[in-house]
Amino acid sequence: MKELGIKQNFLAIDKKYSNYKDSQIVVLSAPLEKTVSYGKGTARGPIEILNASHYVEFYDEELNRELCFEKGICTLPELKFAKLPISKSIEKIYKEVGKHIDAGKFVVTLGGEHSLSVAPIKAHHERFENLSILQIDAHSDLRESYEGSKYSHASVMARVAEFNTKIVQVGIRAQSKEESDFRKKNNIRTFYSREIKLGMYGDNWQELVSRSLTDNVYITFDVDGFDPSFLTATGTPEPGGLFWDETMNLLKIIGLDKNIVGFDVVELAPSKSHTSSSFVAAKLVYKMLNYAFVNK
Repeated sequence: MKELGIKQNFLAIDKKYSNYKDSQIVVLSAPLEKTVSYGKGTARGPIEILNASHYVEFYDEELNRELCFEKGICTLPELKFAKLPISKSIEKIYKEVGKHIDAGKFVVTLGGEHSLSVAPIKAHHERFENLSILQIDAHSDLRESYEGSKYSHASVMARVAEFNTKIVQVGIRAQSKEESDFRKKNNIRTFYSREIKLGMYGDNWQELVSRSLTDNVYITFDVDGFDPSFLTATGTPEPGGLFWDETMNLLKIIGLDKNIVGFDVVELAPSKSHTSSSFVAAKLVYKMLNYAFVNK
């Protein structure tokens, strides 16, 4: 199995801790960008996350551990999609993720546009019983199709709902009536960002989110779930989003209460004017890994 070396891999760690055989964690880059409708550039998201990760500390002071050395993190070469239609691209990601799950790896998928997330979600759905999906996002992504494509980034969770409706959404603040109706019809639990901030879910809203999930949880994290004043470099920034500490508290509680089986981080659109966004995304990936392994 080919793997990226210290100059290119996640966190810039040497081969002893980043080879495929000995690593429990695999980072898969999927720079898919075929249906982006507003700001572009998500195809560079994975490589910029990897580059920025070289400046993330190995040590997590909150959890008092160096997870990368305990578990090993292998970074694979990025997948190629240039000549593939989006349906075939998604199928390619699905097969790749499934292969690594079957090899006993915890798989992290870096995007790319959000449309790709249906692939790792489906791969995990088929391998983990009673799986629920936590979607952190500014948008519901529940449209049947958008701009003529049912595989649009705006339709990804509608595609997921075709095989799993145990979806819990957090941070939503942009939604069509069609999506609202779909959510209600399919009993999708949505924690709207405005209602979180108004205290409508109480001070322990993170615990309420956790209780809404099943024992096995897959997380799909669209970085536009964050407020654009905090993370600016994303395709469709929406005001009124989540901030770091409240989001990390949510992820930690889920890690303590549930079994996080995998996750993806998508929709970073790197910008030279906002390089901090790439670092935040890289730090997010490592924090999510630490919380996923908090009891492991």
